[in-house]
Amino acid sequence: MFCKPLGALFALSASLLVSHVSAAQRPNILFIVGDDMGYADVGFHGCKDIPTPHLDALAASGVRFTSGYVSGPYCSPTRAGLLTGRYQQRFGHEFNPAAPNAGLPLTETTIANRLKAAGYATGLVGKWHLGSQPAMQPPQRGFDEFFGFLGGAHSYFDAGGILRGTEPVKELDYTTDAFGREACAFIEKHKRQPWFLYLAFNAVHTPMHATDDRLAKFPNIADKQRRTYDAMMLAMDEAIGKVRAKLAETGQAENTLVTFISDNGGPTMQGVTVNGSVNLPLRGSKRTTLEGGVRVPFIVSWPVKLKPAVFAQPAIQLDLNATALAAAGVEVKPESKLDGVNLLPFLTGEKSGAPHAALYWRFGDQMAVRAGDFKLVRYDTTADGVAAGRKAGTSPLKLYNLREDIGESKDLAAAQPDKVKELQAKWDEWNKSNVKPLWGGGRADNDGPEPGAPAKKKGKQKDKQ
Repeated sequence: MFCKPLGALFALSASLLVSHVSAAQRPNILFIVGDDMGYADVGFHGCKDIPTPHLDALAASGVRFTSGYVSGPYCSPTRAGLLTGRYQQRFGHEFNPAAPNAGLPLTETTIANRLKAAGYATGLVGKWHLGSQPAMQPPQRGFDEFFGFLGGAHSYFDAGGILRGTEPVKELDYTTDAFGREACAFIEKHKRQPWFLYLAFNAVHTPMHATDDRLAKFPNIADKQRRTYDAMMLAMDEAIGKVRAKLAETGQAENTLVTFISDNGGPTMQGVTVNGSVNLPLRGSKRTTLEGGVRVPFIVSWPVKLKPAVFAQPAIQLDLNATALAAAGVEVKPESKLDGVNLLPFLTGEKSGAPHAALYWRFGDQMAVRAGDFKLVRYDTTADGVAAGRKAGTSPLKLYNLREDIGESKDLAAAQPDKVKELQAKWDEWNKSNVKPLWGGGRADNDGPEPGAPAKKKGKQKDKQ
């Protein structure tokens, strides 16, 4: 199923060129990913019950995307797309890897591989969820340093399953705090050379674990699950604040390209591990191709290069890969078949219009395509609520005008059949370059621990599950 890592290295060396960007000009690159965040749960989207001052400051420092997407409604596939810059359906990573031998195929080259070959120090702090076999782990996928866990979910208080490189970590206070500290240490350690850090929080994914001091800051939130979620979001925001403070302290803030996304929409419906998130004004949930599953908070900040702005054209997390490589002066040849687009010319005003003619999704029987303001979608009807005795399935094709109807409430398919045919033809053409999923089926998949991961302990943990 997978080729040997050596083949991937040869493919990398043949396809990668470093451009004229000098070492002094090359930015540091920091990808920050939140886990299962609700679209509404940040201050820059109007959230009132959770203070997110550091995320709000990051958004104010750079470009905030109002139509920022991820290429799937689930954790692992979206991460596979982010790190490769390719639609994950191109290489079979359509669903979460549930089998012990499943993970990001070794045929794929990560952004860490490319930046490491270009002279960057590379690190991953946090959640991997792209395979637990030795050849699939972060140290074999381009990351010089790794602190985190391999599976899809983890206790916030239990050190079992947390690794430094390939060695178990024996003590842990709270994963979000630990990941913030480790990110700061990486930034300090490599302040004299260009670096790439992938900071992948497990917040605010279940289990619902929060520290007592943060829970105490939300005494007026009556719902216990939402109160715990708020405390977990606060912890992530504080960690991001410490990371940004370290960048400033070490003189690296101006020339560090920082991106922030959630890996998918908040899980709000039956059949997913609900965490108390809110996706309004979007409809739908994690595990659906409705906007609530795939439109996410999305920020790109690079103070030395980009002025603060709001960007309304659709973009996707695949673009962050291409954008970072362009910023670093790393050229990737066409045979690598990246799907992402370098966003920098659009963000600086050198180019106008939309980076993509269309964006696409496939998740089992679900699908979607967005071109301009229109979106054609077939989605998991669990998002509509399942009446007693009625099985969930997938909807018929629905057509929405997102500019006029961001909540996908008015189906235009019957009124505009030509638009349905046009968008279906676009999706069919895109789908020709995809392959069958290597594993999984979507509905039964979850983001629980990989086989063999440690069980959660009880005690001081605040666990709603």
